Amino acid sequence: MTDRPAVHLAIPVDDLAAARVFYGQVLGLPEGRSSDHWVDWDLHGHQLVTHLVPGPVTPAGLSEVDGHEVPIPHYGLLLGVEAFHELAARLDGTPFVIEPYLRFPNRPGAQWTMFLRDPAGNALEFKAFLDETQVFAR
Repeated sequence: MTDRPAVHLAIPVDDLAAARVFYGQVLGLPEGRSSDHWVDWDLHGHQLVTHLVPGPVTPAGLSEVDGHEVPIPHYGLLLGVEAFHELAARLDGTPFVIEPYLRFPNRPGAQWTMFLRDPAGNALEFKAFLDETQVFAR
């Protein structure tokens, strides 16, 4: 671990075996510690924990961004452009909520983005800014 803070995020899943396939095999995240009720994942240096919680995940709603209905809540990761496209290729055949596309082209904060859901219904966004210095650009 570096001096840079890392995020810890705990999310509900209704099937740990399905979570292991999705996070471990589909997304390719290294698995950390686990029990019969939770699994730690290394999300590029951040700690993502899938906790077994009976019942379906209930999405809160949708919010319009750049002409697309974005699922809320969602979580994700900022990647480099090359890593974004490598992940998009790896996810070929996975159903997307929003297919990979370039959001806000020719504007501050231009970014590649894609949305999908894990087997429990949690929404994930992966994005890559064309210029990483514009993450918070207005």
